Amino acid sequence: MIHATPLRVLANIIACLLLSVIFLTLPAVMAARAAVTIQEVRSAGGITAWLVEDYTVPIVAIRFAFPGGSTQDPVGKEGLANLMSGLFDEGAGELDSDSFQERLDDAGAELSFSAGRDDFYGSMRVLADQRPDAFDLLRLAITMPRFDQGPVERIRSQIVAGIVAGARDPDRAAQVAWSRAIYGDHPYARRIEGTEATLASITRDDLRTQHRRLFARSKLRIGVVGAIDAETLKVELDRIFGDLPAEPELSPVDRADLKLGQEIGIDYDLPQTSLRLAYPGIERKDPQFFAAYLMNEILGGGTFSSRLFEEVRERRGLAYSVGSTLVNNEYSSALVISTATRSDRAAETLEVIRREVARMAAEGPTEAELAAAKKYVVGAYAINNLNSSSSIAATLVELQLDGLGIDYIERRAALINAVKLDEARAAAERLLSAEPAVMVVGPVAPRGG
Repeated sequence: MIHATPLRVLANIIACLLLSVIFLTLPAVMAARAAVTIQEVRSAGGITAWLVEDYTVPIVAIRFAFPGGSTQDPVGKEGLANLMSGLFDEGAGELDSDSFQERLDDAGAELSFSAGRDDFYGSMRVLADQRPDAFDLLRLAITMPRFDQGPVERIRSQIVAGIVAGARDPDRAAQVAWSRAIYGDHPYARRIEGTEATLASITRDDLRTQHRRLFARSKLRIGVVGAIDAETLKVELDRIFGDLPAEPELSPVDRADLKLGQEIGIDYDLPQTSLRLAYPGIERKDPQFFAAYLMNEILGGGTFSSRLFEEVRERRGLAYSVGSTLVNNEYSSALVISTATRSDRAAETLEVIRREVARMAAEGPTEAELAAAKKYVVGAYAINNLNSSSSIAATLVELQLDGLGIDYIERRAALINAVKLDEARAAAERLLSAEPAVMVVGPVAPRGG
């Protein structure tokens, strides 16, 4: 292990403190901005990024996504993408793990990678004057990861340790059972982190092959925020990503057929029982999406103002929290309700939830509820999605992945305010009339309502 000199340690501490101050003050700065101006930047090599220039603070944040996450793991090698995500700062090019991380510390940069179900993400934050050195390390990590055996074994062992620990966690066991029951033999049913057996089968050649298959230019989505202009970014895009293959080698993935209308019981001797219900969802590009989104806000999405919160917590004290959310993946969508309650009141809680869902399906929201939901959903967007350079960069990438257009942030309020009451009621009937999948984790067996 290479140890930093006292001067380097002091310099790193100062750089980290400076970054911390900047990142803590940036949300207030961003919130004060009247609008986010997004530019589409296209490099000479044909690489496209969305850019928000901001020189208020001297930092640059970049976020990017390659299509193909854990759904691209070969059968028998589940966990491959997740394992790979932990290795990009463990050596690249001529730099072994210690040398790479020392250089990263010298640049004062934050670098991270993660594998989702559908996409593989990466991000970096760095002070603007350290950008050239930091972006050079990012280029090495993306184009020439080493996958040395030592780091591979270390990261693999860390993941396995998490799997072993998770086997004793009722919530983790329940999530695994839920995915298998809901998704059947679809890749979404598999564990992103893999299993002890599948991880043991992964070789360095598997990592190299998966890197070559997923990391390509044509479907790459990039968001950049901060103290960098468009012309400089064009050059950096080609420098960082230009050596990647043109096209990814993705295996086709079918849409998931959700297995609703079933009851899943996970028997644990716990003082609390967890409940989860899944109903049909709605795709992000569906014309009724915002009608469904607002309806869900009224049903359970609003933390302290929803019907479920009022009926389950406020009136009956059955749970500390209860909520619903629209889950949108590339190959499936669902509306999911979840809560936890005392085991002796689980049946009552489930009955209350199902009754409120049935009422929403039959009657839909009221005009007053819809107006309040619109006001909140419009106002909360900037707080939740535009409150820091990193969150803005992430939002830019997600907008590209969803195909919503570079002017979406400008159009969003009008789209929400255009939703009519009969549309929200139609969305409620469409999503909530089906018999849900119900999972009960605890000593109370699931039962119909």
